[in-house]
Amino acid sequence: MDETHQPLPEVRQPLIQRTLAEWKTLALLGGPILIAQVAQMANGVIDTVMAGHASAEDLAAVGIGSSLWMPLFLFFMGMLGALQPIISGYNGARTTHKIIPATWQGTYIAAAGTVVMALLLTNVHPVLALLKLDPHTAGITQGYLDAFAWGIPALLLINALRGLTDGLGHTRVIMAFSVLSTLINLPLNYIFIYGKLGLPAMGGIGCGWATSISNGVAAIAMLIYLNRSETFRQFHLIADWVKPDWAGIRYILRIGVPIGFTIFVEASMFAVIALFLAPLGPVVVAGHQIALNVVSLLFMLPLSIGMALTLRVSFLVGARAPDSARLISRSSLILASAIALLFATLLFVFSGAIASLYSGDAEVQAVTIRLLTFAAMFQIADVIQVTCISALRGYKDTRIPMFIMLFSFWGVGLPLGYVLTFTDWLWPALGAAGFWVGLTAGLTSASLLLGWRLFRFQPPPVDENNQPAALGTGSGIG
Repeated sequence: MDETHQPLPEVRQPLIQRTLAEWKTLALLGGPILIAQVAQMANGVIDTVMAGHASAEDLAAVGIGSSLWMPLFLFFMGMLGALQPIISGYNGARTTHKIIPATWQGTYIAAAGTVVMALLLTNVHPVLALLKLDPHTAGITQGYLDAFAWGIPALLLINALRGLTDGLGHTRVIMAFSVLSTLINLPLNYIFIYGKLGLPAMGGIGCGWATSISNGVAAIAMLIYLNRSETFRQFHLIADWVKPDWAGIRYILRIGVPIGFTIFVEASMFAVIALFLAPLGPVVVAGHQIALNVVSLLFMLPLSIGMALTLRVSFLVGARAPDSARLISRSSLILASAIALLFATLLFVFSGAIASLYSGDAEVQAVTIRLLTFAAMFQIADVIQVTCISALRGYKDTRIPMFIMLFSFWGVGLPLGYVLTFTDWLWPALGAAGFWVGLTAGLTSASLLLGWRLFRFQPPPVDENNQPAALGTGSGIG
């Protein structure tokens, strides 16, 4: 076990020193995760900007295509995200012989996800008909998705292998290959979209091919690295092939499906809000999108810390250090609150400057400034909820948090936002700000309920295989 990336806790240290040591570990794990997340976001920005320079139709087609594949990908990404706490737990328990079997079961789930995603994305004609797109834009959208589909196996394979690398604490690996994918995507976009090196100009369809090829190269490079590097060669990923094991697959799905569904619920809520705001006009929609983009960028930091927290808690649980797991789970809320207060202050103070960076239109700026004020208000709730749910995932507690998020977003946030935006039932109609008040209420509900769950949660006893005893062991990863 590599104790450089996931050190065992020093239980004899004073409480403050132990807490600071755990925060340092979170920073070392989370820093590369943050860079990987930003690199992945950069791919979307690159596609949007370069497609927009081709034509308005290409920009619209890529935007619509992305909005169709992204929720599906997020679901399967969340599902495969179960591998990270599972493998991190095995690493902490020093049951490293179980790591490669778990990784192989994850690759089988990725293969099944590939089939589902490819079938859905290459047959979106009914959806495009419902959207009433003009035939030219619809054709580009379908062409973009057809090209993108070729890269789905590589995209999901990378996420399955990430369970291995992140689970062992080597978060720099996914960072390196995410950056590699972005660096490849940029020139390929230029070649395919605009027709360089003797190739025909493909417009938005070229974005799909560029993404597929860049994902494919990154996946192949990652496989080569895992089989040749000193750190991972000892695990014999290819040589120690493991056949599909239904007990092992069910164990991953039991943890992963709620994670995937939770992420899907959150992503779909923001998509629904955007659709509801469309009748309010382009100025309101533009201001909303700018504010949402700013918040999404800021969210990358607490999200990355949360992903590191999942790894750390699961490692400590596996290492039979429940007191240290409890310490990092609860003390992280202090760190998260400090980050949230900093972000809220920045949004309050610099809302005007931020709005002017995105748009020169005075009306759009006014809407953006108002919405950023509400965004500042929900920073604490947002950061606390992601910290709590990340800690619970480290304990492999995902089902109850899924229901909490479903209730908070779709039972509190969205209905309240709709009422405040379009009706005078509770308050004179607030316009787009109503949905941001609803978001604040939903996130507050989630942070309170998830915090209650975290502080009341008692991890079930684990067996000698580092699995909850009630789940059984199976013959694969258990």
